[in-house]
This record gives sequence, structure tokens and C-alpha cells, in this order.
Amino acid sequence: MGVYEQKIRWKRLLFIIALFIGLISLWYTNKLVNKLAVEEEKKVLLWANATKQLITANENTDINFLLDIIKDNQTIPVVLVDDDGNIIANRNLDSAKAEDKNYLKKQLEEMKAQREPIKILYDEANQKHNYLYYKNSLILSQLKQYPYYQLSVIALFVLVAYLAFSYSRKSEQNQVWVGMSKETAHQLGTPISSLNGWINLLRETNEEGREEILQEFEKDVRRLELITERFSKIGSAPVLEAENIYEVMKNAIAYLRTRSSSKVNFSVSSVDEDALALVNIPLFDWVIENICKNAIDAMSGDGSINVLISTEADKVFIDIQDTGKGIPASKHKTVFKPGYTTKKRGWGLGLSLTKRIVEDYHNGKVFVKESGPEKGTTFRIVLRGGGEVIS
Repeated sequence: MGVYEQKIRWKRLLFIIALFIGLISLWYTNKLVNKLAVEEEKKVLLWANATKQLITANENTDINFLLDIIKDNQTIPVVLVDDDGNIIANRNLDSAKAEDKNYLKKQLEEMKAQREPIKILYDEANQKHNYLYYKNSLILSQLKQYPYYQLSVIALFVLVAYLAFSYSRKSEQNQVWVGMSKETAHQLGTPISSLNGWINLLRETNEEGREEILQEFEKDVRRLELITERFSKIGSAPVLEAENIYEVMKNAIAYLRTRSSSKVNFSVSSVDEDALALVNIPLFDWVIENICKNAIDAMSGDGSINVLISTEADKVFIDIQDTGKGIPASKHKTVFKPGYTTKKRGWGLGLSLTKRIVEDYHNGKVFVKESGPEKGTTFRIVLRGGGEVIS
């Protein structure tokens, strides 16, 4: 499945999950609202019964208990009317507007629209009733609206997060494209400049000296072929082979030694010089070049780079230590992000490519093992031990 198909699939999955969460939230809130509504109805019925008992009370009736029940309703708005529709009493309405007849009529109409009134028979002989109207308490009304506000806030947050994420990804992609373009130009620049120099020299050289120049031509052409091979493997699964990692590292360092300042000292040592590791040499050499070039920059072209190879079970460890200025602890992971660089003219792609080549293509690990102002930086590469050729 392609990257874009996977992206669409993930978007659909996230939308379904968000929809499911929203429906669960609505269902659960509605369940709570129904329970609270039942409790409020019970309170209103109790209040209505207490009102009836209070109206029909005689001198021997203890009305204190009835009054306590009526006073206990502090949240549910109620209006009591007589047979003719006249408002007798009200409770839990806006106290500042309670004397306004229009306000009371409006509240009464809202209550009539919500539910049927509770009849209170207070005169059985004449069949006279009072009617108790009520509506949802403020808490219940707010609880009904809560999930919609909640979903709106979640939707807004998701939208903002999605836009920020998209912008971040686009910015990162732009950095990668720019960095890859510059890395390509940088990789090709050295052998092309060398070829131009040899061409000029070839024009001025007699037949006897041309063979040596042609050999140098071949070296630069092989270098161009190597660069082409490296870039062609990015994005595809390379073949890994069991190689003598000590020899691979010696060859990689030998190439760097001839193209670095004489003030940079290189050394390669191994606990087991016959240790095998599963690598793709063209890509792995690129990893070593990127790490060592960063080390040389950190040392300002003057210092030591020491490589130590060790093994443990089926793993091979390669520690590359420099004597540079070190990396702050807070930046140990950031250095592998595309676009991160401390160089004024850098583009911050070398270590990002290194991480991808080691972890995605070699199924290994690369990280900053230790770093500090006095001890430089040590990068550790972890590879799988030798075995059958795999792809």
C-alpha cells in the first residue's frame, strides 16, 4: 500500500474513532440526563404532595415538615396556578423579575410546552384543583447542552491540531527536499570538480603520462556510480549481506582519511576483527561519512576520531568518538531531525539520512551514547550480527 493510500486510510480511521467517541459521549450524557430528570420529577411530585397537604392542613397538622419539603426545592423552577389559570405562587425563578406578570406568563408557557402539569386536588367536595407546572432545572438544562459544547471544543481542537500538524509536515518535507537537493549537489560536486581538473591536466599531458590520469578518471567515475547507487537505494529495500565489519570500517575510514585535514587523526579497533554484521556497504559507508563529517566540523578540523567495534550475542556495536565540542543533552534526539544543524551553511540532512539508513534499512539503531564539553561526542550504531543474505 502506498504512502498516500495509508494516509487516507488513517484519516478515515481517525474520523470513525472520533465519531464513535462523540456518540458514546452523547449516549452517556443522555443517560445521565434521563436519570436526573427522573429524580427531579420525584422531587416535584413530593413538592406537589407537600403543597396539597399544606393547603388542606387543619389546626392539628404539623406543617413544619411540609414547609421543609417545599423549601428543600432550591433548583427546579415551579409555578402553581388555579383552575382559572391564575398564578398563585412560583419558586426558583429569577427573583428580580418574579413580580413581572409578563415574565411569569412567559415562564408558564415554557413549562406548559415541556410537560403536563401535576394536578393537586385540594377540595374534593367541589372538585377544585391547583396545577403545578415545572421545567428542567438549570443544572439539567446545562447538562443536556454540555456534550454539544464538548464536541464543538474537541472538533475545534482537532481542526487546529490537524492544520498545525499539516503545516509542520509540509515544512519538514520542504526541508527534506531542499536538503536532499543540496546533498545531491554536494555529493556530486567533488568528483565532478575532480574530473574537470583531470580533463584540463589531460590536455596538457603527453601520451606517456595519460595512463595515470585515466586511472584517476576511473576512480572518480566509480565514485559517481557509488553516489548514484546510494540515491537509488533510498526508498527501496536494499540487500543486506554478512560482511566483515572491521574491514568495512577500515575501508570507509581510509577513504575519509585521504579527504580530510592532516590534523584529524583516525583510528579503528575491534574486539573481534572477524565479527560479521548485516550491512549494505554503499549505504553504510554513507552513514560513516555523515557521522565523521559532523565530527570533523565539531572539532573545527583538528582532533581525533576513534572507532571501536565490539560484539554481544547477535549484535555488533560501533562506537564513533570524536574530541569535538559536544552536544547538549537536550539535543541528543533533535540532531537526527530533518533541518537541524548548527552550521551556518548546513542544511541538516546528514544525520537524518543516517538514522533512516541504519534504522529503516538495516533494522539497527543509532543514537548519541554520550557527549560533553570535555569528552566530545560518541555516536553508537547497533547492527545485527552476521547471517544469511536477506533482502
